Amino acid sequence: MRIARFTTGEEPMYGVVTGEVDELGQPADDSVVVALAGDPLYVGVKLLEQEHRLADVRLLAPVLPRSKVVGIGRNYAAHAAELGHDLPEEPLMFLKPNTAVVGPGDPVHYPRQTEELHYEGELAVVIGRICRDVPPEKATDVIHGYTVANDVTARDLQRKDGQFTRAKGFDSFCPLGPWIETDLDPQTFADGVRITTHLNGDLVQDGSTADLIFDIPTLVAHVTSVMTLLPGDVILTGTPEGVGPMAVGDEVEVTVAGIGSLTNKVASR
Repeated sequence: MRIARFTTGEEPMYGVVTGEVDELGQPADDSVVVALAGDPLYVGVKLLEQEHRLADVRLLAPVLPRSKVVGIGRNYAAHAAELGHDLPEEPLMFLKPNTAVVGPGDPVHYPRQTEELHYEGELAVVIGRICRDVPPEKATDVIHGYTVANDVTARDLQRKDGQFTRAKGFDSFCPLGPWIETDLDPQTFADGVRITTHLNGDLVQDGSTADLIFDIPTLVAHVTSVMTLLPGDVILTGTPEGVGPMAVGDEVEVTVAGIGSLTNKVASR
């Protein structure tokens, strides 16, 4: 099930996107979104007798994290190598504020404090219920679904500060979308789930969750051993190699097979 958050020009609503999809999770031209009676994280999936052509609505960030976005750094060996870092012995966590979240088509704002703004295409985990101390074998019980993310990073500030808060915490630094796919389970694919990033149409990242150093159940267990996760909180699972700079006017498209594509342009702040 693909759960979207959208607007027709009025108050935001939630809905289920229906219709055929291709192998990358891209919807057909005749897809529609059937409205739901509230946020399904809290009221369940209650369909209304109201539908819209997907082409006629504006998609928003599919989830507004109730408290936090938890990022995982250096979770692909090749990415750690390209930045000159050693592999972590356990998941490397950082936080992005929920105010960093934007949706499909929203601009990523280039702050004046940085001269090295990078894209990082990722698979994101959306948490479905309050949880703490979740063992790896129970991780799927607390996962609502998956979406696409761009963990935007001011790389020069990351090096300068020696930690990640400012470099990854600016408003607009966490695009999410286009919807949440609740039926996807990356753990069931032997070759993993493919993640690609295109910059102005050129392929710059091409990876797979099969190459994660710490898999998703391990990440859920590790994060919840430290902090309680709330419904709608998000875990960013890490980015493959190929990260690089963006400039004002650039367009970044991140695609996760089985979910869909998230596209954002870079704008001056």
